[in-house]
Amino acid sequence: MRTFLLTLACFLYALSFSFSQSVSPQIDPVELINPLMGTASKPSLSTGNTYPSISLPWGMNCWMPQTGKMGDGWAYTYDADKLRGFKQTHQPSPWINDYGQFAIMPITGKLRFNEDERASWFSHKSEIAKPYYYKVYLADHDVTTEISPTERAAALRFTFPQTEDAYVVIDALDKGSYVKILPGESKIIGYTTKNSGGVPDNFKNYFVIQFDKPFANTAVWHDKQLEINGLEQKADHVGAVIGFKTKKGEQVYARVASSFISAEQAERNLDEIGKDSFDTVKEKAKAIWNKELSRISAEGGTDEQLKTFYSCLYRTMLFPRKFYELDAAKKIVHYSPYNGQVLPGYMFTDNGFWDTFRAVFPLFNLTQPTLNGHIMEGLVNAYKESGFLPEWASPGHRDCMIGSNSASIIADAYLKGVRGGYDINTLYEAILKNTETEGPLSSVGRKGANYYNKLGYVPYDVKINENAARTLEYAYDDFTIYQLAKELKRPQNELDRFAKRSQNYRNLFDPSTKLMRGKNENGTFQALFNPFKWGDAFTEGNSWHYTWSVFHDVQGLVGLMGGQKEFVKMLDSVFVVPPVFDDSYYGFVIHEIREMQIMNMGNYAHGNQPIQHMIYLYNYAGQPWKTQYWLREVMNRLYQPTPDGYCGDEDNGQTSAWYVFSAMGFYPVCPATDQYVLGAPLFRKITVKLENGKTLTINAPANSAQNRYVKALSLNGKPYNPNWVSHKELMQGARLDFQMVDKANTRRGTDAANFPYSFSSAKK
Repeated sequence: MRTFLLTLACFLYALSFSFSQSVSPQIDPVELINPLMGTASKPSLSTGNTYPSISLPWGMNCWMPQTGKMGDGWAYTYDADKLRGFKQTHQPSPWINDYGQFAIMPITGKLRFNEDERASWFSHKSEIAKPYYYKVYLADHDVTTEISPTERAAALRFTFPQTEDAYVVIDALDKGSYVKILPGESKIIGYTTKNSGGVPDNFKNYFVIQFDKPFANTAVWHDKQLEINGLEQKADHVGAVIGFKTKKGEQVYARVASSFISAEQAERNLDEIGKDSFDTVKEKAKAIWNKELSRISAEGGTDEQLKTFYSCLYRTMLFPRKFYELDAAKKIVHYSPYNGQVLPGYMFTDNGFWDTFRAVFPLFNLTQPTLNGHIMEGLVNAYKESGFLPEWASPGHRDCMIGSNSASIIADAYLKGVRGGYDINTLYEAILKNTETEGPLSSVGRKGANYYNKLGYVPYDVKINENAARTLEYAYDDFTIYQLAKELKRPQNELDRFAKRSQNYRNLFDPSTKLMRGKNENGTFQALFNPFKWGDAFTEGNSWHYTWSVFHDVQGLVGLMGGQKEFVKMLDSVFVVPPVFDDSYYGFVIHEIREMQIMNMGNYAHGNQPIQHMIYLYNYAGQPWKTQYWLREVMNRLYQPTPDGYCGDEDNGQTSAWYVFSAMGFYPVCPATDQYVLGAPLFRKITVKLENGKTLTINAPANSAQNRYVKALSLNGKPYNPNWVSHKELMQGARLDFQMVDKANTRRGTDAANFPYSFSSAKK
């Protein structure tokens, strides 16, 4: 009997362990998401630099609980103890900061409006964070706050105790704001102008807040002055306070909307809620998230893997933000963050293309082509309204990062069939202008364009920072222009010009180190070269990171390094060399350096974007099993669905999109080609419902923690040997069947005929 019971116990334990290790997708994928993933961050160390975004996919407005002080880019940090308010936010990054923000805070007891005095202790144990719903208990006020969003509005519900001193504070923040209380309508209107740059002089975010309970008393304030019974105020920093008498457990419902166009348009945007109850808004928001998330269904992984996957997928659906509204005739219009006019058509913002050209926009081309067509129309409008394509917009042009990677985003969309609703000829004109022009900001146009076009590189010694990185990115962008120009049947001399410029990466290759190196105007390499030096000739990285930024011609780089054996040796070295660094360019250890140092993966710096494609390059040198090994290492070790779940800045969905693609088993190493480079899937099955009605199915039934290697692959039931798969084939509906094993197959993928695209080896 004891033997039987012991056997039964072992069987049940094994069964429970099996279920815990292999989880199927829930009916509600949104419930797997942790919006707090990446929020345990600070300026010196990013584990995501995210905030819990309570919003709809690509919504114009987000809402968040605010722990940081007014103007602090780290507006919500997981280790904080107090909440200062609930903020409507448009922040794409703590380094870029926010614009058009205002805050709402319920309080009880003594009337307090200052952000420090009104703040309340809270606990994560009494906090619920979902993309569609947020709830928290404010201990100092004995008030529970709930939030649920629409695209341009939000429902807020406050549960008060029994008191004659229940208040809601509205903080329109500084830099010029206005509030007006309308007691007869139980309404507050106003605007905020607070921003961090990139706005016209007439910039305002107009808001309206409609309550379902009459006000017992009112007050307005400016700076530190409170005006009891006041109804209107305009100054540098203003706000309003409305009071209630409440019973225990009484709920006060507030509907909030805003507009960048006008106060009237803010009222119109409130119609997104209409007469819906809070719970109805919540359920609608949940349904919208589930609809978008269900385009990709993952199953056959651990609970932690599924939570990480869907948390990452959520992050790819926040930016770029819709910056357009629907007028009285339901026509799409936008306030231009470039010229301050209200104009017809789409507009999107809050994106840094230096990050997102790599995987976010390629993901849109696979799963959200209609959306990306609207984004392309928005780029047409941005060019017409400002004279340049945006490279980092928030909401208008911002001086941040390098490159002219709008070319990659536009070319990749058009070449992958995203063609409806926008003028590609205008976008091509804008791309050509970039190649010859420096813009009004260093991140707009091409800094050093004249040097680059004359010499084939941006020199190290002409006082243009990050010159080698600029050269490498311009060369890749020129390749994307060449690809687009072919499709548009442009003149041959134009094709030849950009084909030639795509090879400019060769000008910086130093044979003595087999690495990229800054070059002086006279043609000599920079002196005192340290390949571990961050910054200087490179952008937020060193030569070991940027040398691989030859997305379009990896075989050309293989040749420069002396062949496949030496190329693989250099790839291996990234993981072998210790995490040493030289921070002398910055004068201190920037957070990106620290994030590389502590991850115990040598000089591999996955927390920043330039090297994120590198692991896939083993496919170009006949050793794809090393790609498979290191991908699983990165997914296992550097991503978790926890507040410290990222290994660096999440950056507008890019670090998340890397995970989403890698978990599916392939990655867009070179946007503006038709190919995805193969890795190995993380789950036993992924189903992608394509917009065209077709289905992409990725099967790996033997996948497990041990079985990370690909023994064989079939495509649509037939053996498939290439180390890449085409976008066109996937979009026709496809089935990829991976045979996963626990030992590397060192024979598959070794033939050069199966290597992914490279410019040097392709038929022209």
